[in-house]
Amino acid sequence: MVVVHEICARVQNGFRARLQSIAVPDTKMNLAISMILYRQGFFSSVQRGNHLEPDKNVVKTQPHNIASRRLWLDLKYRDNKPVLQNMSCVSKSSKRVYMNVEELKNLTTGKRAKFIPPLKLGEIAIIGTSRGVLEIKEAIEQNHGGEVLCRVI
Repeated sequence: MVVVHEICARVQNGFRARLQSIAVPDTKMNLAISMILYRQGFFSSVQRGNHLEPDKNVVKTQPHNIASRRLWLDLKYRDNKPVLQNMSCVSKSSKRVYMNVEELKNLTTGKRAKFIPPLKLGEIAIIGTSRGVLEIKEAIEQNHGGEVLCRVI
């Protein structure tokens, strides 16, 4: 089961508390979402580390240290305002939202798809596909639909 609401809550709370960096559990899903947000300019860096601080040297994740591994996300601010305004889950464990490519195109072109309102200017959506976790434009370019995980503005 995909747990996206945890990273959404941690990132949004970190920005609201005006923190410089936050730690989230080091999972493949959290890493994929964090790297998309990094490429889109919401984070200034993504580093691996333990529960206390980012690593200075490379440390492999092994069975004895897996529980203490974290991703350290450096949050970005512009003019003393958070770059990320809102990060909300679309799919929840009680209701999964799957869309094909045509429905994803509708979201990006300002049309409603299912019960989801269209994306606003500067807003992105993160999609879980069979090819991994992709930003909505990448999913459309690769002609892949999937589960709409969250939206970020």
